Amino acid sequence: MPSRLRAVPGVRTLSAYRREWLVKDLVAGVVLTTLLVPQGMAYAELAGLPPITGLYTTVLCLLGYAVCGPSRILVLGPDSSLGPMIAATVLPLVAADGDPARAVALASMLALMVAAVMILASVAKLGFVADLISKPTMIGYMNGLALTILIGQLPKLLGFKVEADDLVGELTGFVRRLGEGATVPAAAAVGCGGIAVILVLQRFLPKVPAVLVMVVLATGATTVFSLGEHGVSLVGELPKGFPPFTIPDVRLADVSPLLGGALGIALVSLADTISNASAFAARQGQEVHGNQEMAAIGVANLAAGLFQGFPVSTSGSRTAVAERAGARSQLTGVVGAVLIVLMLVLVPGLFRNLPQPALAAVVITASLSLADVPGVVRLWRQRRTEFLLCCAAFLGVTLVGVLAGIAVAVALSVLNVFRRAWWPYHTVLGRVRDLEGYHDIRSHPAAQRLPGLVIYRFDAPLIFANARAFRDEIRRLAGADPQPSWIVVAAEPMTDVDTTAADMLEELDETLDAKGVHLVFAELKDPVRRKLERYGLTRTLDPRRFFPTVEAAVAAYLRNTGAEWTPGADEDR
Repeated sequence: MPSRLRAVPGVRTLSAYRREWLVKDLVAGVVLTTLLVPQGMAYAELAGLPPITGLYTTVLCLLGYAVCGPSRILVLGPDSSLGPMIAATVLPLVAADGDPARAVALASMLALMVAAVMILASVAKLGFVADLISKPTMIGYMNGLALTILIGQLPKLLGFKVEADDLVGELTGFVRRLGEGATVPAAAAVGCGGIAVILVLQRFLPKVPAVLVMVVLATGATTVFSLGEHGVSLVGELPKGFPPFTIPDVRLADVSPLLGGALGIALVSLADTISNASAFAARQGQEVHGNQEMAAIGVANLAAGLFQGFPVSTSGSRTAVAERAGARSQLTGVVGAVLIVLMLVLVPGLFRNLPQPALAAVVITASLSLADVPGVVRLWRQRRTEFLLCCAAFLGVTLVGVLAGIAVAVALSVLNVFRRAWWPYHTVLGRVRDLEGYHDIRSHPAAQRLPGLVIYRFDAPLIFANARAFRDEIRRLAGADPQPSWIVVAAEPMTDVDTTAADMLEELDETLDAKGVHLVFAELKDPVRRKLERYGLTRTLDPRRFFPTVEAAVAAYLRNTGAEWTPGADEDR
């Protein structure tokens, strides 16, 4: 086989395929399809698109990932976390009459843009950008997303509509319409009953396909009791056949807002993909190839976008179903795609009596899985600053909007990193009885100190953002009474010194020398020491003031002064 073909993950999997996997993959594909169909239709509506587009999207992304995806069992498809982002990007651009064809074209172009972003990021090896969202901000973002989805689906669950542009408007509109008696009792019974069925089965019979059972029961109830005649909206007849290859036709003015949405969707999809791929790969003893995953997600979005689909991501819940059903390879997804195509070609009317409130129940139960309330409680107990970051991300989604919320989440994550570099932890060290080395006097108030010597540790790279804080603290230590003669900087945590900090060190050293205080460095890493030499700083800082260890610096001080250890003093504690 040509080496170029073997570089394609799907070809490699096919060449190494084992005969004993076949039955398991076929069975897992059938089981997976029972989840793919209702969720695909529900998440399409969540994105503001016709239900059929969810099935088109599911088929193409499964086939695209089967060819290019490095993971053996990861399942792609329409996703509850992307639905609101797609709607927030596409719906404002749709004409006032809400033309479904234009919405589909915009969503397909959005998928193509996401594909381009992911493939380019893969080529540039930018998989690390998934780390731009910290876990606390992601928890807040997902909780806000879950609340946004829940409130947005409640009117549909109860059989009426609410026109609003934001979460507050949707909530107030829902309460107002509820008070006006707009609820359709039959729709409410189907929707609330559907939620109850899914949650009960997931809780007590996790191996039973809860969504499929609910869909069958809801469709059966609609047929038996003619719920369509009692005000319950139905999915109706799906278009027969498969969509043609289509280049989305959008206006030039739409490109800029679509690109902004594509960047946000690509970031969330990448973070979701890396986390899911890592979790399932660890269970199967596989390695995660982040850049290959990005490229594969890009190909899946490309395939969906060219056949009237919309952006997709990986799905932890559907992958878990495939794994529990015995999936061994991407043939599982291919089986699911083929079965959906057969349904569209042979029995397009299969879901014509499926109630819309049942789809709302699917979306609402999915939104509940996005929320992580225990995670918020844990942050409150463990670290209040990260709890506040989580709350800020949550408010960003709920008050500013889904797309702006992802920007808020990224900004907060980056600012939190900058804050830690700006105000790092720093302390004075002393000697503790029965413990080797030198330790934080805040944790060990009885630590011994040498008269005239201060051992100071600064736990961060020394850069422009914190250079002033470092200088001010050293000045404060040098101004103590009695005045120290040596200040030893335990520099092991300093992984960098930039030019701004180097200039500060030069001025600080001159100021301290004038007062008779020597600035000494211990445990400075070789790469950082070479930077100081390149900056020319060693011309002013005496090279004899650099020591390989703190112990060596203390020994040199003892030789020069003959000082003796004393119990910890009150100053600088």
